[in-house]
Amino acid sequence: MRQYTIAVVVGSLRKDSFNRAVARAIVKLAPSDFTFKEVAIASLPLYNQDADGHEEAAVRQFRQEIATSDAILFATPEYNRSMPGVLKNALDQGSRPYGKSVWDGKPAAVIGVSPGAMGTALAQQHLKSVLNFLNMPTLCQPEIYLQYKEGLLDADGNIGEASRGFLRGFMDAYTAWVKRHLA
Repeated sequence: MRQYTIAVVVGSLRKDSFNRAVARAIVKLAPSDFTFKEVAIASLPLYNQDADGHEEAAVRQFRQEIATSDAILFATPEYNRSMPGVLKNALDQGSRPYGKSVWDGKPAAVIGVSPGAMGTALAQQHLKSVLNFLNMPTLCQPEIYLQYKEGLLDADGNIGEASRGFLRGFMDAYTAWVKRHLA
């Protein structure tokens, strides 16, 4: 059986990030032929075209981790009605230098959680626009705009009972999406 390696990119640097917690919980719902690994973005310097071709070690490592992944799962908070700057910076670092994007053709999905009632709808819209430009086929349905509230995660960090079926449906759709695009 083929194994699929999925890079998880969390657009938050906060130690107790809701998005990191949900990403860690949702991957537990994946089938056994999928392995998920969070790819850190905190140490990436701000993108500067002058560095193209002689990137810092953190950028080279990040690009390598993305390049060796089969697909990407993004978990983004919403800051000021858009994706966080640190996530956009990671996208820019991975897309450069021109013609050497590590994102090209990789199947993707986006989830997000926020304390607000709208979840991360606008951040995801902006992120999906960038992913489209980067030539990443992105799962459109089901959309995952979660409101972080009591019961979303249980005491052990697993998806709570009320959301488990919905998020299992997302994971089933995402893993089928990845398999279809990598066939």
